[in-house]
Amino acid sequence: MKKRYLSAVSLAVGLISNQVYAADCSAVNTYPDWPQKNWQGQPSHAGAGDKLVHNNTLYQAKWWTSSEPGTGSAWQYLGRCDTGVHITPVEKYGRLQVCGTGLCSESNQRIQLRGMSSHGLQWHGLGKCLTDKSLDVLSYDWQADVLRLSLYVQEGGYETDPVGFTNQMHTLIEMASARGLYVLVDWHQLDPGDPNYNVEAAKTFFTEIVTKHKHRNNLIYDIANEPNGVPWSAVRHYAEQVIPVIRNIQPNALIMVGTHGWSTFGASMSDGDLQDVIDDPVPFDNIMYTFHFYAAAHTDYHRNMLDRASDIFPVFVSEFGTQHYTGGGANDFVSSQKYIDLMARKKISWTNWNYSDDPLSGAAFKVGSCASQNFADSELKEAGAWIKAKILEGR
Repeated sequence: MKKRYLSAVSLAVGLISNQVYAADCSAVNTYPDWPQKNWQGQPSHAGAGDKLVHNNTLYQAKWWTSSEPGTGSAWQYLGRCDTGVHITPVEKYGRLQVCGTGLCSESNQRIQLRGMSSHGLQWHGLGKCLTDKSLDVLSYDWQADVLRLSLYVQEGGYETDPVGFTNQMHTLIEMASARGLYVLVDWHQLDPGDPNYNVEAAKTFFTEIVTKHKHRNNLIYDIANEPNGVPWSAVRHYAEQVIPVIRNIQPNALIMVGTHGWSTFGASMSDGDLQDVIDDPVPFDNIMYTFHFYAAAHTDYHRNMLDRASDIFPVFVSEFGTQHYTGGGANDFVSSQKYIDLMARKKISWTNWNYSDDPLSGAAFKVGSCASQNFADSELKEAGAWIKAKILEGR
């Protein structure tokens, strides 16, 4: 449903602790109190290895620099000086589960998660738009509950380097988990639209991911992003093959299944409709169905489909935008607000597309923000500022 484009990405993989520690900012100068002096004895710069605190964040100079900490390539981000009292979403809600037609906490309280989806990991993933700094911003500034990690299968994704992309997913799961976020592992099959085309690859991928992370209580597995061009029966057949692979490793795993017609219960194509799922639902417990919309293109008809479907099934809006389904064009905040109100009223959880700096209007940040690692409010596009406010609403 979205326009895609290619760019190079480094798949360097590293490990981090599963706990969050505040950076040690003791005995460190605060910008602009430079640690180094010029020939007249005035504080003026930092040398290689020098540290400075700026905006309650610790930076280290890679070389001689007089630039503002956190701007440009001369500074390495070392973390926040303190995070204050921050109860993470996972601490608050525990292991999630389906209850009736909704999503519930471990204590069986009906909840709504709000968060962001990454763009494709092959373009904007680890070391690009998903870094320690950007995830700190998402967790602590935006106060998001959930991060969707979109691993494309084709389009330069998983099938080109299964080991590299699996390792990247491992690392990003660890990074997001360290910040107490729920992680939606998105098997982003898109073209071809029949998920059965990638069924063996899906079994391999989920076996490796679930085996390594089965001890965690914060993972959600979306096994088919946007099935398209096939009837519901084909999607259901795929789900019956992949879900047991996950459940044999983690019996209580929360699993999502995309629906026909680009995850719209058939609303976006002539492949069937909601009745197909009603007549033949996926035969497993603790299952949710995903719904996607782009508010400028998908108005009352799609909104009514979401309303009707969520009366019958547990539904998670795992992708939406405030613009056209290409991911670009003008934002329609009136239509978007109608969706936000509906999802709030029915406690339908959601992740917005997308937490990156791609050129389209649907990206949260202006182009270049990821390269400069500047995720300040001044770098937000119109859609990014709007969706950040919706995540923060009522916090």
